[in-house]
Amino acid sequence: MGGYGSGQHGWRPIADASRRIDLAWMFRDGLARPGQRISGTLRWTCGGNPSGSMSYDAVMDDPEQERLQLSYTRGSGKDAESVGQTVYLCHTQPNYGGKRWWMICPYRGNRVRKLYLPPGGDRFASRKAWRLAYQFQRYAHRDRPFERLFRLQKKLDCEQGWGSVIQRPKGMWHRTFERHWEEFLELDDHCAVQMMAMVGLLNRK
Repeated sequence: MGGYGSGQHGWRPIADASRRIDLAWMFRDGLARPGQRISGTLRWTCGGNPSGSMSYDAVMDDPEQERLQLSYTRGSGKDAESVGQTVYLCHTQPNYGGKRWWMICPYRGNRVRKLYLPPGGDRFASRKAWRLAYQFQRYAHRDRPFERLFRLQKKLDCEQGWGSVIQRPKGMWHRTFERHWEEFLELDDHCAVQMMAMVGLLNRK
C-alpha cells in the first residue's frame, strides 16, 4: 500500500482527518441491507463544508460474495486518478441469533467495522494498516469515553484503539460477552461524538 507517508519513518497519519467508512452506520441509515443491492453516494464534510464524496454499490444479494464496490477520484488536475476498490464483507453469528456484518481490510485481511483513507492516501484500509494516530490525545478533558473503551478492550485482551473491535475470549460465556458487546457499541458511539467535536475544534484553529 503506497500513498501518504510511504517510506517515511516516524510519520503517522491522523484518524481525525481521514475519510471513514463505517459499516454499522451504513446499515443504520439504510445505505446497505443484507439480501439487497444498493447504490448511492457517501459524502464527507470538514468544518461543516463538503470535503469529498464517493460512489458505492453495496452488493449484498450475492451470497458468499457480499462486498462494497467503491468508486472515487484521488488527487486533482493532471494527477487525478479514478479509483475502483472492492471491499469484501463477511458475517459472524452471535449466540442470540442474527448476523453481525464486518468489512475485511483489503491489506491485512482482518475483520473491521471502519475503514480509513487519510489525506494523501491511495486506498481505504483499516486503522491498523494505516497505523493511524489520534488527535484526541491533546484534549484530556474529552478522553473519558476513549479511556473506558480502551480499558474494556484491555480487559478482554483485545487490541486497544478506537476502530479496533472486541472479540470473545476463549472460555467466556456468550451471555457475558454480549453484555460487553453492548457496552462496546455504546462507548464506540460516544467516541464518535467526541471525535466529531474535536475535529470541529481543529478546523476552527
